[in-house]
Amino acid sequence: MRNVLRRLPLRWRLTLWYSVLVTIALAAFGGALYRTVSASLYKNLDASLSRVATSLDYIIKQKQQESRRPLRIPRRRRSPVLPFDIAPLPADTLRSDSTADEPDIVWMAIYEHMLLNTRTFVIQIADTSGTILWHSLPSRDTLPMFAELVRNDQLPPPYPLLKTVHVGSEHYRVAAVRSPTVEIVVGYPLTEIEQTLGELFATLKIGLPLVLVVAVLGGYWLARYSLRQVDVLTKTAQDITARHLNVRLPMPPVNDEIARLTATLNDMIARLEQSFQQIQQFTSDASHELRTPLAILIGELELMLRRPHTVEEYQAALASALEEVVRLSKVVEGLLELSRAESGQVEIEHELVDLSQLIADVCEDFELLAAEHDLRLDCDIPQFVRIVGDRARLRQVLINLLDNAVKYTPAGGTIRVAVAIEQPWVHLRISDTGIGIPAEDMPFIFDRFYRVDKARSRKVGGTGLGLAIVRWIVEAHGGSISVESTEGVGTTFHLRLPLVPPTTDVQRTVTHSHAQSS
Repeated sequence: MRNVLRRLPLRWRLTLWYSVLVTIALAAFGGALYRTVSASLYKNLDASLSRVATSLDYIIKQKQQESRRPLRIPRRRRSPVLPFDIAPLPADTLRSDSTADEPDIVWMAIYEHMLLNTRTFVIQIADTSGTILWHSLPSRDTLPMFAELVRNDQLPPPYPLLKTVHVGSEHYRVAAVRSPTVEIVVGYPLTEIEQTLGELFATLKIGLPLVLVVAVLGGYWLARYSLRQVDVLTKTAQDITARHLNVRLPMPPVNDEIARLTATLNDMIARLEQSFQQIQQFTSDASHELRTPLAILIGELELMLRRPHTVEEYQAALASALEEVVRLSKVVEGLLELSRAESGQVEIEHELVDLSQLIADVCEDFELLAAEHDLRLDCDIPQFVRIVGDRARLRQVLINLLDNAVKYTPAGGTIRVAVAIEQPWVHLRISDTGIGIPAEDMPFIFDRFYRVDKARSRKVGGTGLGLAIVRWIVEAHGGSISVESTEGVGTTFHLRLPLVPPTTDVQRTVTHSHAQSS
């Protein structure tokens, strides 16, 4: 059954569950309504029966005290205008006394009291021996013997006993009161109540299924109406392919769950589009970067194979081939490093780094290279600048930036490294008086394989990946990098890295950083 439900469309499953819940709710409502109406009808009838029974008991006791006479079977009295008869029993059961022809004040009081009731109750009054003294039906042959039916029941004085009895095919609700002299039983046929409850049941039996049908149809329409936006999203998503990633799913007019799902999917599609663009750009750039040195290698090797050459020519060809192989190796290493970094496979060490000492060491290494290019290298470094990071990666950043400055600064120029502290950041600026970067190229210099002057870059041995790697390392340390440049004047790279908290908290910060990296 569960597998069948899983294969149904969502709108049908929603409709099915909705129908089950509505069916349960309607059944519960119908049952509760039937029980409430039934209880109310029986409660009202029981109250009326109890009131009549206790009233008759009171009247009999009061009139007996006034008349000081024992109860007797009354004379036969009939009245065409009364809703019931005062009917004596047959003559052979009548008691004879001197007052037989006088009106009995007890029975007359009962008679007058019953005239005030809107319902025609069946009343029986018997003495303690079971002899019926008075009843409200014209003939004993049609009289339900209530007194006999309740005689063996334990009556709860002073409250009446309420009970449903069966007389032939008819049901009666009776209230019985027992006193030292008489037993009073008041009954009422349940025909009206049973008819009312039967009509209510028939109404519920017809009405509730109709309501259920309307609810199911309405539930299906609501499910279909609610999911129409999903159909639109599905159709649009089917049209989105690798060639049409610029298409976005239509946003619903209201901010509901579907709208949030649509926004999430659009963000995902945007990321996919960006990833596809990066892959296409990467494929194009990588193929171009790899094709040039490979073409050079193939050309030089083919040239060497065409005819015999001198040892010097072979050495020159091998040296050129080695240069291209080294360049290819650098390109591949850079690509692999960036790929691992973007996929989260490269871990950044979190250790306490003396940035002042690190910059001083790198500047010392570059002093000789700067002197070879007739450049001046100035380093303005304050002492005891500490950050938490990866010492090797930070050294790679400094080497890449200083190497670019040396390559693109003409002889006689100046390269300057300056460090400034502005809590909670340390600002590192590396500036040169080189050829500068054109304004139109500024937004792209951190992209892979992007080079302002491709011929010059290839000549100086650049791969086009250095600045992309620099940006990744800086951002992995929670910092940022920007560039300012004027063509023909020079370029300044501005790095901002987070400082270590005050000295008292250094150890705690380093420990926390190690925990995060693990």
